[in-house]
Amino acid sequence: MAQQKVVLKVLAMTDERAKRKAMEAVADIYGIDSIAADLKEQKMTIIGEMDAVKIANKLKKIGKVDIVSVGPAKEEKKEEKKEGKK
Repeated sequence: MAQQKVVLKVLAMTDERAKRKAMEAVADIYGIDSIAADLKEQKMTIIGEMDAVKIANKLKKIGKVDIVSVGPAKEEKKEEKKEGKK
């Protein structure tokens, strides 16, 4: 499984205590490399080799969770190849 980036909207994450609780809930899932949470937008971004549904199920114990997006962790830049005249 390749690294992926999962963005979740956690509606129960309204203060620092709820943010810490949400981060601790997903921190023990195997394969997670990084967790970032934004209180203003109530979003949590998780990067690693894990199952997005497993993360959502863990967070549902805290409150309502919506999966915003699931995609590759790093977006590959398209390289433009220029051919020179010989």
